[in-house]
Amino acid sequence: MATRASTPAADTALVQSILGEVAKRVVGQDYMVERLLVGLLAGGHVLLEGLPGLAKTLTVKTIAEAIQTSFQRIQFTPDLLPADVLGTQIFDAATGQFRVKKGPIFANIILADEINRAPAKVQAALLEAMQEKQVTLGGTTYPLTEPFLVLATQNPIEQEGTYTLPEAQVDRFMLKLRVGYPSRSEEKEIMRRMAGGAPIPVDHVATPAAILDARRRITEIYLDDRVMDYIVDIVTATREPAAANLKDLAPLIEYGASPRATIFLAQGARALAFLRGRNFVTPDDVKSVAPDVLRHRILTTYEAEAEEVTSDAIVLRVLAAVESP
Repeated sequence: MATRASTPAADTALVQSILGEVAKRVVGQDYMVERLLVGLLAGGHVLLEGLPGLAKTLTVKTIAEAIQTSFQRIQFTPDLLPADVLGTQIFDAATGQFRVKKGPIFANIILADEINRAPAKVQAALLEAMQEKQVTLGGTTYPLTEPFLVLATQNPIEQEGTYTLPEAQVDRFMLKLRVGYPSRSEEKEIMRRMAGGAPIPVDHVATPAAILDARRRITEIYLDDRVMDYIVDIVTATREPAAANLKDLAPLIEYGASPRATIFLAQGARALAFLRGRNFVTPDDVKSVAPDVLRHRILTTYEAEAEEVTSDAIVLRVLAAVESP
């Protein structure tokens, strides 16, 4: 694969301009913002797990405004129906025919707020949209406009009235982020900006076409064979830990990462290299995105739960054991 001689200045300007607009409203949370841009530039959906009030919704909405694209927020509730998300057919008495009323899924950026509060039938309805980028209504398939991205949130503590997301649904998320509290100084700045209640305007600094063009350039970023082997070794170690000299992990892992993990690790590492102004991927890029790509793809056993070993801890053990090129 041919490499570019250098990262164009326009690429760096695009990234910095979006980051600058987000920073007007969102204080701190640099990790979350960077990973959301990784998902946007790699075309992968993102699941954000964190307590309420950590600027998850604000960040997603601000990114949508900065790139001047359509945005829909869907509040997931136990009584939500698939038609409330996808749309439905409505009988038109004037024409005697059915017409399609498209749902909120027909937007570029979808915020699925508290996604685990909707039942399985709604989760199943999202599968086609998230994987195939299309929706089927009344036997007719309608493509979704690119860039199409589902950014979902869930509360890690409150479990009353929630439903466990099916594995097929979870696996479609490229990244799962854990969003934490801001620092003391960041919280003081948040209070200074937000306590007055005045809206903070955001400029349109990019377009959907610019994002799609950046995606095409990201696919050209050089990925060395040794880095490819490193990615495969990491994913394989989650399935066959004994082969990576991690025999003690074998009783703790019910299922390892799927082949999507391999694909998403490569795509995420390329997008991260792009964000950092490089035209090649380093092993550190892979290590950086690996926890976000793998934590929701490793299913732990009852033994792991009893020993309070999390999937995050397993990923860190794997990264420490697999030799970096």
